[in-house]
Amino acid sequence: MLTKKQLDLLDFINKRMQQDGVPPSFDEMKDALDLRSKSGIHRLITALEERGFIRRLAHRARAIEIVKLPETLGGQPSGFTPQVIDGDRPDSLPAQATEISAAGVAELPLMGRIAAGVPIQSINDQPQAITVPGGMLQGVGRHYALEVKGDSMIDAGINDGDVVVIRETESASEGDIVVAQIEGYEATLKRFREKGDMIVLEAANPAYESRMLPKGAVSVQGRLVGLIRTY
Repeated sequence: MLTKKQLDLLDFINKRMQQDGVPPSFDEMKDALDLRSKSGIHRLITALEERGFIRRLAHRARAIEIVKLPETLGGQPSGFTPQVIDGDRPDSLPAQATEISAAGVAELPLMGRIAAGVPIQSINDQPQAITVPGGMLQGVGRHYALEVKGDSMIDAGINDGDVVVIRETESASEGDIVVAQIEGYEATLKRFREKGDMIVLEAANPAYESRMLPKGAVSVQGRLVGLIRTY
């Protein structure tokens, strides 16, 4: 059984997806439910996911699948078709490690844009392909590419419009530049640091403030291993 707040949030998400084709942001959810902070929304989202009503899609920014609806919201015991809202990465990445051809190159999916500035909440670009030198890939596992949007990492040599090569991983060492997902929605490229029970997403541009967030609010989606620049 859902609490009133959980039911209200599920109803709001469902209506917005029906109306706009995309789920609401955490700020919009917070305002709709008259909550003081987004942490309350995070707990409600987690509760809905644990109860099987929604599913957050891994490696995507702002992506939710509605698995089922309670009867009070018009749900049916069977025949309900889940709605999937795509973010910045599809589920079609190969399960095996990225392969390097006999010519010494690898073809990576270009998974849209990653914010190096204000986090991008929704990325709807269709995946393309980009060829990179095999020597740019590090270690086993899958790799993908992202176009950088913004200049918050300029002092680390990463400019607006650059393409970064990312090795998929859920862990990071102190000082690594990572793709970080914030509260399951926002995606950003920042330097990773730990401070007690907090994660610091550090910018490399004095014009931008670094962000300090609880560990539970940040998930690492990959680590920077290469960069491609077009002149």
